[in-house]
Amino acid sequence: MPLPNPLTRLLSCLLVCVLVTACRATAPAPATPPGDGASPVVDTSPIVFTDPQLVVDGQVTGAFADGLGGWFMGLTAPERSRDIGLFVEAVPGQPTPPAGAQVRVTGPIYGVDGRRSMRPVRMDMLPPPARPLEPLRLGGAPSDWSKLAGRWVRIDAPLTVSGQHERARRGTLVASFDGRLYVPSEIGAPGAQAAKIAAANADRRILLDDGRDDAPADGAPWYLPETARALRSGSVLTGAEGIVDYRHGAWRLQLTAPVQVQPAPRPAPPQVEGDVRIAAFNLENLFNGDGRGGGFPTPRGAETPAAYARQLEGLVATISALDVDVAALMELENDGYDPDSSIVHLVETLNAAGPARDWRFVRTGEGPGTDAIRVGLIYRATRVRPQGAPATLDGGPFDSLSRVPLAQAFVPVQGDRPDGADFSVVAVHFKSKGCGSADGADADRGDGQACWNATRTESARRLLDWLATAPTGSSERVAVVGDFNAYAREDPLQLFYSAGWRDPFAGAAEPPHSFVFDGQAGRLDHALLSPALADRVAGAAKWHINADEPVDMREREAAGPWRSSDHDPLVVGLRLRGR
Repeated sequence: MPLPNPLTRLLSCLLVCVLVTACRATAPAPATPPGDGASPVVDTSPIVFTDPQLVVDGQVTGAFADGLGGWFMGLTAPERSRDIGLFVEAVPGQPTPPAGAQVRVTGPIYGVDGRRSMRPVRMDMLPPPARPLEPLRLGGAPSDWSKLAGRWVRIDAPLTVSGQHERARRGTLVASFDGRLYVPSEIGAPGAQAAKIAAANADRRILLDDGRDDAPADGAPWYLPETARALRSGSVLTGAEGIVDYRHGAWRLQLTAPVQVQPAPRPAPPQVEGDVRIAAFNLENLFNGDGRGGGFPTPRGAETPAAYARQLEGLVATISALDVDVAALMELENDGYDPDSSIVHLVETLNAAGPARDWRFVRTGEGPGTDAIRVGLIYRATRVRPQGAPATLDGGPFDSLSRVPLAQAFVPVQGDRPDGADFSVVAVHFKSKGCGSADGADADRGDGQACWNATRTESARRLLDWLATAPTGSSERVAVVGDFNAYAREDPLQLFYSAGWRDPFAGAAEPPHSFVFDGQAGRLDHALLSPALADRVAGAAKWHINADEPVDMREREAAGPWRSSDHDPLVVGLRLRGR
């Protein structure tokens, strides 16, 4: 939306109707709009105002004095002003009228962030009008939210919860018309196609707000029922009613009534076909302090021993329930392999939890890499056995940006005997999208791939060249799995697809996702299979235990796998035994 016009156009751009026949402004001197950044509102009505001190009648449509420092009113006279909404600042020492009250206010009108506002110098209560205001009913997304600024509306269409990243901090949910929102470069090519999807997402998106700028009590907005404290993204909301408002850079509905919820159910562990199963899982910075109960807060992970215990319990519940043979892990603390290390603690806790007590880890001696976090591989020793030594790839982008990949060949076993075709698993974690110090080719190119795309693409190219040398031996059956920090249609993935590698999730009825950012779902975590291994695929699944959960769910509900990380794990099932 274009920024409001300069202050010099204030007197010709005011949108509120002066009741010329009812009363006249009492202060003829020009008024200065209060507050820094104040600016006039662009006039879209046929009414032009010439008096800086205005008198308006209206009905209070939303009272937010405690949360937003004021209240909204819809004008009730004359008839042609009934589509105008106004935010009236609360004045210390002056009572705040309740929702539904009819009032007359006097003061200057100004605009900030597309919001028509008044700082009143006088307020009078009026009798109820013959025809009270009712909310404007919306059957779908409007073409321009700015034309409804300050209006009281009711959305008759269902809304889908697409994101909850500010639910605990500001009481807001990202909601969308016509289903959930997906990252543009997950479903469209970077550039023009992704830009078109981004524009459509912006048209479909609206924030639902609790009418406060501070955090809600217990992280739960008042407009959700008690039974929806664990509300997941993908849930459906109906009956959204409130005031259209623009704050913090986004259009939102300051809700005036609770919403009705059709909750999305929590998924059961995926049942993936195949006789060998591989998982990939970003652990979200598993740091265990000094390994002896001290060393908290950690540099990147848990701040307290209790937080670490909750995180570890959730990760163990996740890995145990997946029932896989090999798991590739990202964001492990890079602290070696001694008894106090993070990876040893994880494997020991997995084995202590049972019923299987056969988890082992691949040891590389050092690292891999020198970054604070690393990738790792763990496996079930009664199901598979490492074949040969592990291999790592360093240099170039893997020196300080992308994490050093780790590859290991395995063979299925039955007792002490090999029982099937060998295969290799390569754990990867490419450079993230956060811009930070990105410049040159790594700066955001505006094509939807964010920063560091050149580094991620070079990481993919070097990885492909390395894999062509068969670093784990002669096996042609290779799975590259992990956090690519790139969505499905972005350049790093396209390099693999062009080289013949296959995506076991391709062709899904709905776009798969493993991560939700800013209310948009997509895949940062992938499994890419060499042609020889892709022919052995029996099934694949994402287990949505994390990305769709509220960000504070781990603190609310420590038991089980829920929100044990910010990424969802993936599982690929293969047919390898007896061959």
